[in-house]
Amino acid sequence: MAIEIKAPTFPESVADGTVATWHKQPGEAVKRDELIVDIETDKVVLEVLATADGVLGAIVKGEGETVLSDEVLGSIQEGGVAAAAPAAAPAAAAPAAAAAAAASDEDAIGAPAARKLAEENGIALNSIKGTGKDGRITKEDVVAAIEAKKSAPAAAPAAKPAAAAPVVTAAGDRTEKRVPMTRVRATVAKRLVEAQSNMAMLTTFNEVDMTEVMALRSKYKDLFEKTHNGVRLGFMSFFVKAATEALKRFPAVNASIDGSDIVYHGYADVGVAVSSDRGLVVPVLRNAEQMSLAEIENGIATFGKKARDGKLSIDEMTGGTFTITNGGTFGSMMSTPIVNPPQAAILGMHNIIQRPMAVNGQVVIRPMMYLALSYDHRLIDGKEAVTFLVTIKNLLEDPSRLLLDI
Repeated sequence: MAIEIKAPTFPESVADGTVATWHKQPGEAVKRDELIVDIETDKVVLEVLATADGVLGAIVKGEGETVLSDEVLGSIQEGGVAAAAPAAAPAAAAPAAAAAAAASDEDAIGAPAARKLAEENGIALNSIKGTGKDGRITKEDVVAAIEAKKSAPAAAPAAKPAAAAPVVTAAGDRTEKRVPMTRVRATVAKRLVEAQSNMAMLTTFNEVDMTEVMALRSKYKDLFEKTHNGVRLGFMSFFVKAATEALKRFPAVNASIDGSDIVYHGYADVGVAVSSDRGLVVPVLRNAEQMSLAEIENGIATFGKKARDGKLSIDEMTGGTFTITNGGTFGSMMSTPIVNPPQAAILGMHNIIQRPMAVNGQVVIRPMMYLALSYDHRLIDGKEAVTFLVTIKNLLEDPSRLLLDI
């Protein structure tokens, strides 16, 4: 009995997907709930699992082909016999070794992009030492393994007595590498250009003295982590909390334009920009205005882990009324973030720098951070944008305001 393998049901925000990787080939045995094929959309990589034990039949959609929601990708012959099964006992050793290697390769933890690159170059993941968190194999690890594989044959002839002299590559030689743009990168590029073309985008700047926030975090971070079961207290939760309070006071910053209408949102779904191997993704903290600092930190940590593992769902990255991005984690001192449509504004955090400041007529050294608010001038006036950013500055420089709602 043949069972159809179908693409997942895509939400309205996702028009189609691309077949990224087939993990099984026709004639190979598959087990129920085993990963068969990856579908790459403009937001995430979706995994399609086997619905029954059997043998993979014909593949209808090959790698690189575009698929629509619920479209047939291939089929599984339920209860079939794998074409690769050994015909005689003496030949059993080779398939057993291959199966063991495949199982070991499945155990290796690698990002989808790293796994795909390894398969394209015939490199087993279990032979690569991962440098990512928890031993995860990154795309850079695979690239290093490919380069090592290329250089290995050149070293072998050196042991022969009559080997030719090694070829020395000039330091000035230039190389180029052409790779297809992923759907995520292509979509990010398209949306960023559209945002700049369709919005009257403007950026306003301010600076915030992080002394009080840093002192509060230093004083309570150990107790906070102990009280909240290992959740660490970072700076992002303070910014999210301050932003949601400012959004209540300035509803236009939390609004969006829909045709000729302005939609005012009575909630704050805050997107937090996260960098991953596949590009920039923006998972959303739903109803962030109702969340505690611990809930915010836990949500961000969960999103970060899912982004690294390529496990973020489409629902987790859909929507959002306001976005916060932190270029300071990479050392950025100042930038002009681009608004994520249909949102009206985005807050940019930057690096904390010890700088001399004039305080009460004296020069003192303070930890300072530049803040940037990019906004759609069609919806938000300059006065609102500047006052919104000053409100965030005041809340952060005196965190007790967050508790007293002043």
